[in-house]
Amino acid sequence: MPHVKTVEGQLDAHGLKVAIVASRFNDFIVDKLVGGAVDALTRHGASPDDLTIVKIPGAFEMPLVAKKLAATGKYDGIVCVGAVIRGATPHFDYVAGECAKGLALVSLEFGIPLGFGVLTTENLEQAIERAGSKSGNKGVDAAMAMLETARVCAQI
Repeated sequence: MPHVKTVEGQLDAHGLKVAIVASRFNDFIVDKLVGGAVDALTRHGASPDDLTIVKIPGAFEMPLVAKKLAATGKYDGIVCVGAVIRGATPHFDYVAGECAKGLALVSLEFGIPLGFGVLTTENLEQAIERAGSKSGNKGVDAAMAMLETARVCAQI
């Protein structure tokens, strides 16, 4: 195969300013996601002084807050973490869908890497599994996706 230029993101968080938006709803789950994101970023070189945690009521409010943070121009990336757990009403579908759609629009509008770590699970057990037990920690995954994307964008 001929040599083709490849652009890849390095997992190096040195010097990056990152906002972590965390919902307070289901905070016993979300706190573990925040911890995972902070740990992943600092293990990859981020200074704790360059990380800002912004706590908000729930996932529905996340796109607005992410948009306000992106508009400041102070951040190289945003990591969003939350937990929307299905209940007996269709509320889950509206909250999860609007959160995901809104965050995608923020990322595209502002050209800022956004790590999506909002759990959308059928039950509490699945949320616990994704917040640091059987299925890893999705806060870590969201932080790493944002970091790699930030480094790719810097090269384009």
